[in-house]
Amino acid sequence: MSTHSTQATINELIAGSFGGAAQVLVGQPLDTIKTRAQIAPKGMFKGPMDILTQTLRKEGFLALYKGMLSPLLGIAGVNSLLFAAYGTSKRIISPFPDLSLKQIAAAGAMAGAANAVLASPVEMFKVRMQGQYGAATDKRLRVVVSEMWRDWGFRKGIMRGYWVTVAREIPAYAGFYSAFEFSKRSFAKKYGKDIPVWALLASGSTGGIAYWLACYPLDVVKSRIQLRAEPPKGSPIHVAGLFRGLTPSLLRSIPAAGSTFAAFELTRDYLLKATGV
Repeated sequence: MSTHSTQATINELIAGSFGGAAQVLVGQPLDTIKTRAQIAPKGMFKGPMDILTQTLRKEGFLALYKGMLSPLLGIAGVNSLLFAAYGTSKRIISPFPDLSLKQIAAAGAMAGAANAVLASPVEMFKVRMQGQYGAATDKRLRVVVSEMWRDWGFRKGIMRGYWVTVAREIPAYAGFYSAFEFSKRSFAKKYGKDIPVWALLASGSTGGIAYWLACYPLDVVKSRIQLRAEPPKGSPIHVAGLFRGLTPSLLRSIPAAGSTFAAFELTRDYLLKATGV
């Protein structure tokens, strides 16, 4: 790898971590509502607003950030890997910087497959924390981690749901990056190369919506697999309600993906000026 490519990857790793932190801070409350809509026992909630109301009443506002430690520590790393893998994938696909949208989608799919290595365990622990509803028996994150390792080991415990995560990430990030680039290029035609921050936020939001529309049923299956008391055998995951929680997911994607891309692009631009790469 050339010195130029190495520095570019380092910049993408750093900028991705900032994007990941912004995503968690902005999007975690709606992510909690989304996950509970996917995994809660039937009849427990009437809908997303009921989840919000009951969570606030019974567990308090901070419960909306339940499981945040796992993604806050992990999503910074996940997004670092994601954006670095995306940058590397683009350079593999074409030596020229201006890729077609089809090439962007292919690079996004490659980055998504690589991203699943970290995304799977981070999301598994987040889901298991969000699947606790304020009972006296609720466990801290370190207890959940140690029990999964002790009872099921690495493959069936820590990495439970990995292959479903891979299957989700490939179409998700193909849609994510291609929709973002399409919107960003549309704004660039009007505003030039340095588009306003609000346009970055809008482009990122478009990418976030495309992400969920491309993969949502697989995300529901993944969450249910990761929450189970035991690893699934065969195909025991019921397929009803595969779009349950889609509304809060789409709502969350607007500020979360927007802030992710804006934080990434602004940090990368700063590093570009500082390093010349």
